[in-house]
Amino acid sequence: MSRFSERSAIVTGAAAGIGRATAQLLAAEGAAVAVFDIAEAGAQETAQAIEASGGRAFVRVCDISDPGSVRESVAAAREALGPLSVLCNVAGLQQWTRIEDTSYELWSRILGINLTGTYLMSQAALPHLVETRGAIVNVASSAGLRGIAYSVPYCASKGGIVMLTQSMSKELSDRGVRVNAVAPGGTLTGMMGLPMPEQASPEVMKSFPKSNLPPAEPEQIASVIAFLASEEASNVNGTVLPVDGGMIA
Repeated sequence: MSRFSERSAIVTGAAAGIGRATAQLLAAEGAAVAVFDIAEAGAQETAQAIEASGGRAFVRVCDISDPGSVRESVAAAREALGPLSVLCNVAGLQQWTRIEDTSYELWSRILGINLTGTYLMSQAALPHLVETRGAIVNVASSAGLRGIAYSVPYCASKGGIVMLTQSMSKELSDRGVRVNAVAPGGTLTGMMGLPMPEQASPEVMKSFPKSNLPPAEPEQIASVIAFLASEEASNVNGTVLPVDGGMIA
């Protein structure tokens, strides 16, 4: 397939997990990909894998919670790769924590990366996406569609992404920019191994939503992101698509 031939894309959080899988898939389908992440070594590994398969990649160390870093990084990607057609906001942070143990710093960091980072990236990329009548795909979560214990900052940030997606889709529709989101459930990334709080209640843990399918591979989520970013989804706008094995059904 070559759905992204002669197109350029930015993928945040591309050093590992869903971001890496997305960057590699878009490149395999013809896109020149800007690999954004705060983790330079992982971003370089992603770019090397893309280039080893015959693709084109540009690496940029970017803190998406910092407006200056975002503006400079998007401008550098545009300069290196040409007109931007796709933005995939994948970068995210999670930490299980009880409400009373959640510091202001942790709250701010999770919201800063997950929600503010998605907003800043979209804002900076928007002029370029208007030029190409491009697409934004955000990564929300099943935790943005249903509350989960010991995850207040994460749920708040992902719920915010749901509303951000739908609001932007309304505002940008007359400028030809589509905005959609995926809402993954359990996915085999580093987040799955994060420890629960020591004082987590067994009774509360019973309230956790359960999937009737195994956890997804990052590549399965990436394939849905690629669909939403492609012309195959040209009539899809403002959608938040759960990819969670039926977790919230």
